Order: sequence, then C-alpha cells, then structure tokens
Amino acid sequence: MTESSDRIGQPVSELRGVRLPEPAILAGYSALIDKHDLQLPLPRRLVAIGTRRTPPSSERWFLLNNRQTVPSSLGQQLEFAFRHEGVNLSVLSALFDAVPKQELEAWISAAPGGGATRRAWFIYEWMTGQLLDVPPVPKIRAVPVIDREKQFGLEGGNRSARHSVVDNLPGTREFCPLVWRTPKLDAFEAEGFDQRAREVVGRTHADVIARAAAFLLLDDSKKSFFIENERPTAKLIQRWAQAISEAGSQPLSVQDLERLQKIVLADARFVRPGVRKIGGFVGQHDRITRDPLPVHVSAKWQDLASLMNGLVAYSHRAKVNKVDAVTTAAALAFGFVYIHPFEDGNGRVHRWLFHHILSQAGYNPPGVVFPISSTIYRRIDEYKRVLESYSQPLLEFIDWKSTSDHNVEVLNDTANYYRYFDATLHAEFLYECVKQTVESDLPDEVAYLEAYDKFSRIVLSNVDMPNSMVDLLHRFLRQNAGRLSKRARTKEFELLTDGEVETIEAAYGASFAGLNLPPDDPEDSDAPVDAADESTA
Repeated sequence: MTESSDRIGQPVSELRGVRLPEPAILAGYSALIDKHDLQLPLPRRLVAIGTRRTPPSSERWFLLNNRQTVPSSLGQQLEFAFRHEGVNLSVLSALFDAVPKQELEAWISAAPGGGATRRAWFIYEWMTGQLLDVPPVPKIRAVPVIDREKQFGLEGGNRSARHSVVDNLPGTREFCPLVWRTPKLDAFEAEGFDQRAREVVGRTHADVIARAAAFLLLDDSKKSFFIENERPTAKLIQRWAQAISEAGSQPLSVQDLERLQKIVLADARFVRPGVRKIGGFVGQHDRITRDPLPVHVSAKWQDLASLMNGLVAYSHRAKVNKVDAVTTAAALAFGFVYIHPFEDGNGRVHRWLFHHILSQAGYNPPGVVFPISSTIYRRIDEYKRVLESYSQPLLEFIDWKSTSDHNVEVLNDTANYYRYFDATLHAEFLYECVKQTVESDLPDEVAYLEAYDKFSRIVLSNVDMPNSMVDLLHRFLRQNAGRLSKRARTKEFELLTDGEVETIEAAYGASFAGLNLPPDDPEDSDAPVDAADESTA
C-alpha cells in the first residue's frame, strides 16, 4: 500500500477492513497507520473525528465530535494521540522506522518544552538507542511518559534530565507491553481482591486454610496439564505443585524458567530443553506435504536473548515500583507465551508466571495459591479467545517460509511485535480469574471442608470406622445426591444397620445443605468411585 495522502482530513468509512460507525476523519494513531502504511495489527481501539456534533462510537472506534481541530502534520497527530489515546509503543516503533528522524527533530526543536514532544523524543531515544539532534531541554517540570489516568504505569520512575520526563514505563525497551485503563479494570482494581482473600483466611481456622490451600494447589497443578491435553502422573503433579508453591520466592531469571521447563517435560528425549535455537510455531502440519499450518508463529530464535532479558527486567521493575500485580502478571505471562521461547512446556511455564508475579507482589495470602489454571480450565474457550485476540491478527504481518524439517523460518523483523503488544484484554481476563478465586473457589473450598468436618464428626460419633472409610462414605453420598446406593449398601458398607444409614444420610444433608458443590470432573483422576451406579437403597 502507498501513502494514503488523499484520505488525510477526509471522512472515511473503514481502515483496513474495519468499518467505522459512520464516516469520520482519521486522527492520531489511526491517521498515522493509514498515512504511513504501518505494518502492525490494528490497535484494540482507535479514535477518529466525527462529522457531526454527537457521532456514535463502537467497540473498536471512539468518535469525537466535529468541534475538534483536525490534525494534519506528524507532530499534530502525535499530540492528538498522546492526548486522547495514550502511549502506543507498537504504533510508535513502526512509525519511527517509517518516518525520517529529521522530521521528528524539526517538530521537537520547534517546541522542545511541549509535553507531547518530550514524550515522543524520549520514547524514540529509549526505543532505538539513537540520539536525535536536539539539545537538552531547560530545567522545567518533568512530565511522566505514561499518563496513569489512561494506562497502567509505575507510580514513580527515573527522571531523564535531557527530556525532562519521568520514565514510568512498566518495562524496558526489550519488553514493555502496556495495559490501558478500562471501566472494567478500574472496577476490579477498586475491589481489592487481595485484601478480600485475606479476610477469608483471617476468619477461618488455620488447619482448614492449610487443607484448602493444599487442595487448590494440587488442583491448579493438575489443571495446568489438562489444559495442554496431558494426563500427568501423580508424581509429576506433585513436582509441579511444589514449583508453583515456590513461585515468587526468588527473583525471576532465564535459568529458573529453563529449570521449570525441565520439571514439566515428563519425557525430554525428543525435545531440546532450554531456549530455542530453531524457529517455532503453534499449529498443525499439512497431512500430505507436512508443511506447517501455524495459528501462531513464535518469536525468531535470534531475538530470544533480548526478549527473555526484557521479561526478567519487566518482572524486577514491577516488584521495585509496586505496579498493579494482576495487570503486570497478565502482561508478563501472556508475553511469554506469545514469545514461546521453548520447544515445549511454554504453556505451563506461562501459567506459572501468573503465580510468580502475584506471589512476588504479596497479592495472595501467604501459603495460598490462587488456582488460576483451574479457572482457565473451566473457561477454556474464553482463554483461547484472549490468546487469539493478538496472535491471530499478528499472523498477517509475519513473513515466513517452510524449512526442510517442516518448521518455519521467519523472514522479516518481528521482535517489536512481541515487545510492545496491548495486554488490556489479557489483564481483564486474569482479573476475572482472580475474582472467581476470591469470591468462589477459596470460600467454597473452605465451606466444603468445614462441612466435611461436621459430617465426619457426626459419623464417628455414631459409628467407629477409619477416616478412610468416612471419606469413601462421603464420596458415595456425594455422587448419589446424599443417599447411599444399593451397591454401597451391599458391598463396602454392608455392615451398617438401617438406622445407622438413616443417621449418616441425615448427617450428610445437614452438613452440606446449601453448599455450591462443583460437579465432578470426568477427566479428573480423582473422580468419584461410584459414578456408574444404579438405584438408591
């Protein structure tokens, strides 16, 4: 596509096939993408200027009224973008490759004290490592790079005297996804789920919390494998659960991520462990030609050292500057899985990173793991949609060819696609998972254990039996709606009298009445033992 200069200042109906709510004038990032044919997935939300006083908006487009001044020059478009859309590093990285730096220098030199010029100037030099031919600004009040009313950034940051800005970007130039504030995220942040989880723990007996935490941890470990359609051994589940329990206890490092990969690979004979030295993709192969059919193309292996260093730096920067833990975890973990640095094991390490950031920030109560993988397993379709919200449109901008060993070789420069993506939808999804943990998973498990203890006490006060038999009794009753089945009455519990059975069934009803018991998972190896029974006694 050539420059679309004929569209500048003119109402348009679409941008790259994405229709506007009504004809409007592209402005800010949409205008820059259109004019310079920037090769990147379109931002999640774009801004344009309507042709009437009250233009409609949509999920993809926010239309300003026609009283807005229409920007025309590069500088005016950047000023408009920063004012209305915040900082979009993905667009800016592509723009800085497309625009001669002399054009930026002329704009900045004309108004070096402007907030937009100082932000753009700093970001250019921060991102490219090249200095513009512009003298340092005089001593004036520094502006933050990120407007924290629009996006999540550091509370503080290092001051750059040359630009008179405060670098409150959450990452470094090697890895810095951004999260935009939305009404949903603002509401989630105000909920204070970390404090609410502590309230549940504070009003519960320590023994019950310990047992609830142990169950949630093992369940999270198991479900992380189930998401990958793997059925791990009990030993592997325990090993991975131990790794999850240790998340956040040490600073993140590439070596630690490689160690985690070795834990999740039950059989590493056909996988080269560690950071890839070959191309990578997610998808299938053509049944006839064996050519790759990717649904996601991983970062080039030549870029992995820089990207992995950026991931580690992002984690450290968030810890020191106390950025919102959930949005940080989402950006880091989803960034990792898009990069896909390993030949195998990426998904489970990606979900471990949720735990690492939340624990590192002290977000979850001590000793309690938020079962993120368990929630993802129950919301697997939504999880896939979130993953594909970026990976799918990105495919269009990755040039690749099939290799002799039926892998992919990426032909263009793609590193910035993995460094600077928009993690807003990912943060909303992770907050939904945290909400479910705090409002349902943790209190439900506590209530279940308290009910079980009550049931056990009543049973043992009437019948002398081992705890293992009480547990088996409970499982039969749970699977059969609180009644002991004919099979159980004639086999495992044939020695119980009719009166004892009546007392036990009443105890079960009194103990578990009103509880929201989740259905047994047929894919779970711990499913009930009497699932194919006949009638009640």
